[in-house]
Parts: sequence; C-alpha cells; structure tokens
Amino acid sequence: MYDLLAIWDWVAFSVRWLHVITAMAWIGASFYFIALDLMLKPAGDMPEGACGEEWEIHGGGFYHTTKYLVAPARLPAHLTWHKWQSYMTWISGAALLIIIYWVGGEIYLLDPARANLDLWQGILISGGSLAIGWLAYDQLCKSRLSESPTLLMLILFAILVAMSWGYNQVFTGRAALLHLGAFTATIMTANVFFQIMPNQRIVVRDLMAGRTPDAKYGRIAKVRSTHNNYLTLPVVFLMLSNHYPLAFATEYAWIIAGLIFLTGVTIRHFFNTMHATGKGPYWTWAVTILLMFIIAWLSVAPMHDKIEDAETRELSASEQKFVSAPGFEDVYQAVLGNCSMCHAREPFYHDTMRWPPKGVVLETKSDVARHARDIYLQAGRSHAMPPPYAIRTMTKENRLSIIAWYRNATHPR
Repeated sequence: MYDLLAIWDWVAFSVRWLHVITAMAWIGASFYFIALDLMLKPAGDMPEGACGEEWEIHGGGFYHTTKYLVAPARLPAHLTWHKWQSYMTWISGAALLIIIYWVGGEIYLLDPARANLDLWQGILISGGSLAIGWLAYDQLCKSRLSESPTLLMLILFAILVAMSWGYNQVFTGRAALLHLGAFTATIMTANVFFQIMPNQRIVVRDLMAGRTPDAKYGRIAKVRSTHNNYLTLPVVFLMLSNHYPLAFATEYAWIIAGLIFLTGVTIRHFFNTMHATGKGPYWTWAVTILLMFIIAWLSVAPMHDKIEDAETRELSASEQKFVSAPGFEDVYQAVLGNCSMCHAREPFYHDTMRWPPKGVVLETKSDVARHARDIYLQAGRSHAMPPPYAIRTMTKENRLSIIAWYRNATHPR
C-alpha cells in the first residue's frame, strides 16, 4: 500500500524545488538588469534614441548591450520578454504556502497561544492579507506620493513593519515571517504582472503602429523595478527564516524582520552604487553589521518566545485523536527518551543549546500529538531524527511503533 503522507511530502519537496529554481532565475535576471542599467555609459557612436551602452566579457566572448531611453526606431524581429521567472516563482510559492501552511494549518499556521482561530479563519487572513497588501501598495504608488520616492519607500517600510507585527499576533513564529515574505513577494510579482509588463506592451504596440512611445510608461516600470530590487534580499531571508528559531521564535521577531528590510536596503545600495560609479559607499557595510548586532541582541532578549505550556490547555480534536490511538504510550516514551532533551522548552542536551530546534517542543503528550506528522516522517519513515550525535535508545522497534501508531490514528480500523 502506498504511503500517501510520504507521497504528499514528496509533492511538497518537488514544489519547493521548483520554487527555489524559479526564484534563482528571477533574482539572477533582476540583479543582472539592475546592474546593467547602472553600468551603462554614453558613447559618441550610439544610434538615435540610445542613452547608454555596456561592453561585457563572459564565457569566452564579448557582449555589447545598448539601451534605448524609450524605444528603438523600429521593433526588432526577435524580442525576449523576462516575465515567466517572476510568475512561476510566485505560483510555486503560493502552491507551497497552500501545501504547508493551509493544508497543515493546525500545526504550522495557527498558534492557539496567540489567537484562538479556526483554520478557515487563519486561511482567510493568510490569503486576504496578500491581496489587500498589493492593492494598498499599488494605490500608494499611483498617488501623489509617487513624486516623492524616498517618502514612498519610508511609508512602504512602515507598512511592512506593521504587517510583521500583525502576523506575529496571529500566526506561529515560522508562519508569521514566511507570510511577511509572501506579502512582499506578492507585491513584487504583481508589479511585474500589473505594471511593468503592461507598460512595456503599450510601448511595443506604439512601435508596431508607427507611433512614438510615451516615455512615462518606461519611467513607471523603472520605479516598480527599483522597488523590487530593494525588496529582493529581505524576501530571501524571510523565506529561509523558518530554519532558524533565533529569527522566528523570539518575542521581538517582528522587529527583527523589520530590521532585515533595512539591511536589504544598505546592501543593495552598496552594490547599486558600485555598479554605477565603480566604487561603493563602504559605510553601508558598517551600518549592515550594526543592524545585525542589534538583530542578534534582540533575538536573545528575552531568551525565547512564549512557548505555551501544553499541559494547561485542553487538547484539540486532532490532538486527542493521536493521544487516544493504540500505541501512543510506547511512542511517547520513545520520544521522551530520544527527543525531549533537545526539543524542550529549556533544552538540556548541551550547554550551548538554548532553544529547541526549529522551535519544536516535544515534552508533553499534547506536544507529541501536535507534531505527530513530523515525528512520523522524521523518526518513523526516515532516520532524520534523532541525529547521530543524539541517538540514545531509538531502536528499529521504536520506529516501527511510530509508524503503526500514526497509521492507527489516521486510519483507524
């Protein structure tokens, strides 16, 4: 009989892989074109309408690129559009969000200690916030604030900090930072789909009809591309943050996320200036290092996020199902003997371990029931846990009992 949970986990793995591949393609193309745009230099023999050119060497050959401020006099026969990287990154990311944080919402999305929500309410907040975020940002960009780019960016930063705080009041720490990344990535992809590409299509249509394109469409696309450029690095951090409890499982995680956006600005400013002038403002690295020291300090003050004492709350229906399943007591003892020394509210396996890995606590019966799926996949179906350095008495029989217990709970006879 096929193990449907293992198959589902491989579906999640495949979608995550697709997301990583397309994100690399999008980020690479975005960074390259921003760098290219900044490195363009004027030349005396450029064609009419050109504003700069760049010579590059790569892979044993020379490349000569010319940029037109609005458009060339005629439309070339071959025109490459850079859009699918962005679209597929968002589509695969949205699919991954649904697979992990919606389907597995009771474990990964909702935190009963923060907000008492039903799963459908959490999903509504999750999806609705992404759509509302784009609409609010788009209206700001279309308002008179667009005439003050710095002020617009400051307001956008304030919105991102507010969203960071809001997500942390509702979702688990991991889900909160992940959603802030999804919130930002949605704005970036929507910029491409609703603004950058339509404006470029208007220019192409004007060329095909023999009209002179209006330069304003190019300026609008450039502003949105610049926003995307400065938002990229924080999004990458937020998407990786669920591997690091110091980032997501502390009381000030929402402030840490906000400061990460500032480091994205300082790092990108250095490289953008380096591409444009040939030398960078090295003070930006000092600012970045200072921000990282502040982030590190915030992550340990206080030591750890409020982890709910599961003994004091009533078991949910899904947790009760696993606690009541045949074989639970054997599994519980195996987990206590092999996992709880690290996965504790105050880990005691090693003096340097001050937080449970990935914020997962496995001390009480409700802890084990809440993380039944992870225990099944990582200690039953695979030998990922416990790690070699921590293995104590986890036997083959223990792993088989975990498999049997999970199946008894999910497919009772």
